Amino acid sequence: MSEIPLPLCLTQGDPSGIGPDITLALYRDARARGEPFFVLADPDLLRRRARQLGTPVEIAETAPEEAAKIFPSALPVVALSARVQGEPGRPDPGDAAATIESIARAVELVHAGRAAAVVTNPIAKSVLYRAGFAHPGHTEYLGELAEKIFSRPARPVMLLWSRELAVVPATIHVPLAQVPALLKTDDLVEIGAIVAEAFRRYFGFQRPRLAFAGLNPQAGEDGAIGREDIEIVAPAVARLAARGLDVRGPLPADTMFHAAARQSYDVAICAYHDQALIPIKTLAFDRGVNVTLGLPFIRTSPDHGTAFALAGTGQASETSLAEAVALAARMAGARPNAARA
Repeated sequence: MSEIPLPLCLTQGDPSGIGPDITLALYRDARARGEPFFVLADPDLLRRRARQLGTPVEIAETAPEEAAKIFPSALPVVALSARVQGEPGRPDPGDAAATIESIARAVELVHAGRAAAVVTNPIAKSVLYRAGFAHPGHTEYLGELAEKIFSRPARPVMLLWSRELAVVPATIHVPLAQVPALLKTDDLVEIGAIVAEAFRRYFGFQRPRLAFAGLNPQAGEDGAIGREDIEIVAPAVARLAARGLDVRGPLPADTMFHAAARQSYDVAICAYHDQALIPIKTLAFDRGVNVTLGLPFIRTSPDHGTAFALAGTGQASETSLAEAVALAARMAGARPNAARA
């Protein structure tokens, strides 16, 4: 008799955004794909949104252990302690506590071996900030939860993955003017090592090829356009190469992302947020997945925001969430006893 796989755990996300919409749409389309999941949410929110959208999805309140058995006939929902207003397109800071609870409980359930991985629906940081949320975003909060719940240090690294391109921004949610001061050789070495290990462990690359983008135009042009690439990026590449990694750079970012160039590496490590996200969103806007590496658990997310204007309209696409769920299932399958590792 085959063992029932651990389900994935989806978080609620901002209840006024498209998270409920795409979760319902995904469940409607996912039942035949063998990727069981449950949602940490207010069950009444999903029932209301299903009625608003005219989506015939049955909601079943359950425990995580029953989710995989329930999944073929109803969407399993593990109820949060708080109810939410969740009016489409009208974000309410009063709902922030439930949004944060959903993320924290998801990590706790993975730690307890009751879920295989965390898949997060989009949050609106501005709404959470008004409720006292003290973290720049999902990635940073998940790092804190990893250290608190798993009792081990974590170094969160953001990977944006698609079938066309995989990119890592070395700096994330910071003003562009601060990037040169924040870019450190030691950090680039640590990021490169984490990315290489993850690509071996989860993506099946025996020797992943890493390409570092230069910070400056034309990668600094031998110091004529800034010395950061000579003094910060190049030493990191040399140190990673000395460890036996397949790595090169700094490369001019303006020539790294055309079709032929992408064949020469498996993942691009970029200096700042937009340098990484513009090419992947251009190539795979509806299919990109946000993955947090460097954590003691698996976390994926659709690579888009709450899209409040689309909430409740039936126009939101679940494609990126579907990709996030499929990738989380793939990564969990690549790591035996994923919840305990």
